[in-house]
Amino acid sequence: MRPIIQLFGQILAPTARRFHQALDNPELMQTSVKREICDRLIKSEYGKTLGIHSVDDWLRVPIVDYDALEPWLNAKQQQIALTPEPILFYEKTSGSSGAVKWIPYTQSLRRSFNQMFCVWAHDLIVHGPKFSTGKLYACISPQLNIADSQTLQNDLDYLDGWLRWFLRPWLVMPNKLNRLHDSNLFKHQLALALLEAEKLEIISIWSPSFLQVHLKYIQENQDLLRKELHNRISHHRLQLLSESNIPWMQLWPNLKLISCWDSANAADQAQGLRSQFPGVLIQGKGLLATEAPITIPLIVAGGCVPVLDEVFFEFEDDAGSLYALHELNTGKEYTIILSQKGGLYRYRIGDRIRVTHYYRQTPCLEFLGRHQAVSDLVGEKLQETFVNNALTMLNLQETNFKSLMPIADPPHYILLLDSAKETPEIIAEQLDRVLSESYHYQRARAIGQLAPPEVLISNEIPEILVSHRIHTGSIWGGIKHPILATSPISNELLQKMNLEIAQK
Repeated sequence: MRPIIQLFGQILAPTARRFHQALDNPELMQTSVKREICDRLIKSEYGKTLGIHSVDDWLRVPIVDYDALEPWLNAKQQQIALTPEPILFYEKTSGSSGAVKWIPYTQSLRRSFNQMFCVWAHDLIVHGPKFSTGKLYACISPQLNIADSQTLQNDLDYLDGWLRWFLRPWLVMPNKLNRLHDSNLFKHQLALALLEAEKLEIISIWSPSFLQVHLKYIQENQDLLRKELHNRISHHRLQLLSESNIPWMQLWPNLKLISCWDSANAADQAQGLRSQFPGVLIQGKGLLATEAPITIPLIVAGGCVPVLDEVFFEFEDDAGSLYALHELNTGKEYTIILSQKGGLYRYRIGDRIRVTHYYRQTPCLEFLGRHQAVSDLVGEKLQETFVNNALTMLNLQETNFKSLMPIADPPHYILLLDSAKETPEIIAEQLDRVLSESYHYQRARAIGQLAPPEVLISNEIPEILVSHRIHTGSIWGGIKHPILATSPISNELLQKMNLEIAQK
């Protein structure tokens, strides 16, 4: 199998070589991409309405968010005013806040994701672990909502047909798994497939919580799974599956890479995977959004480089000044404005980054989280960065999941944790103290606008939240758990959590 992997690397080499050459002159490459994207804009009805005739008119294109573009999307039509290209399909976002957004995908946008994958895969083959079996599980999310039948459910659906065909023999992919509409049946069938995949080397998922849910299912259903796998896996593996704490690394001894989100809200859960899988490379996906591929994690670069040959970037600092990619300063923070090949132009995606260092002549970007995530029940204006720093001060070393959520009636906050050494009462007192470092929060508490915070601790919390998000329309594999929720949690969900935790 190793020669085939090396052959795959050779196939990807020309794409990787062109990308690395682009990193040597980001200004030139970005100018070329901007011109290509502007040519598409000029041919679109949107561009004609704006009066865009050449790339010299670029600054006349307004900087917009999704709400401003939604009237131009025309309810999932195959041809829309934003691009002259036909729409292949629409993909639903499943972010942590705001209404559902439907992003149009063209062949050109899909090719941008394909190019990103080729560069990433080549870097892993050349600079990463020495893969030998090539066995890969790529995230599959169940279609629990029938209306989602046209959305992407598989990591590899972002790729061109030839690449999906080439990778298919290596995939751990039970037949029609993504067509199951029952979450428990999905978890059961996926557990069987993963347990049979003794030579599994690579797991590619979005949120690390997705993998945690399935590991938990395997741990809690050992007897049932052993019965079904009695004649399908070795006696040794059946024995591993009977241990009180399953040794995951012995169960998948060939596992070398887990690719998942590992920054911002996903950092704690990714760290949990590092503890469970010592010796396995837990590699962050960089900044990969439904709207566009933004950065690629490269081992050789020691960080995440922007997809500068497919996406045109502009960056805004806190003073509102705009910068080109090659103008960014190391250590500074910016928000991203992107233009891509699927019909989004000067699109304010809402993500915030920090420049960590330069690789070749191109800045490497670290994803910090959503820009200006703020919870404001009564004027306390808690910001995500402040809350993240405050929770760090609590020293919750045993915790892999934490999320602070507002409650509207009575107004107060509840901190959700999967585990902790201290009691909820002690943590709640500490939490109130660190949050009171915020002047507006302290004032709201002092005059009685906010009740004292609560703390709820249970390892069931992540799965309960996932179940709730699925049934409200989110795609399972892409669910994010924010450090700070900006919309109040419903009393119904809170009661459900308390009830299910009490029953456990």
